[in-house]
Amino acid sequence: MKHLIRILFAGTVLGIAGFASLPATAHGPVTPQAVDTKGLPALGDKWRDENPFRTNPQALKIGASAYNQNCARCHGLEAVSGGIAPDLRQLDRDCTDMKNATKKAACIKEMDNYYLTSVRVGKVRNGAVYMPPFEGVFNQEAMWAIKTYLDSRREAN
Repeated sequence: MKHLIRILFAGTVLGIAGFASLPATAHGPVTPQAVDTKGLPALGDKWRDENPFRTNPQALKIGASAYNQNCARCHGLEAVSGGIAPDLRQLDRDCTDMKNATKKAACIKEMDNYYLTSVRVGKVRNGAVYMPPFEGVFNQEAMWAIKTYLDSRREAN
């Protein structure tokens, strides 16, 4: 038994030493991939303050593809965070259990606005870019399609 423990310990140490020698590059530079929003209604130049595609099946399909090509690297495959960035399935978790319909709608609208602002202008703290801005890279339709996908992945409370 002692021999088995020594072998396991040695293997663990060697594994950690080998892993530690890998370069630490975090999630590295990200090159956004184009999002084809053909098939979605054009939203125009004025930014919406609520997701107009919430129940649109085409937006869900486009959003799933766009998310997995552009967001999953940091936020996790299928919106399941690996710990690098926030778990976007929980973005509006404070809203989902509200009983008052008016307050719930206001909460969801506020979260839509928070999401859109975050995607458009990114997240920077103390000069460090935590999330790049995507305004000018993605159109409004692409951003709302991704939100539609995230809503479909919402984690149950």
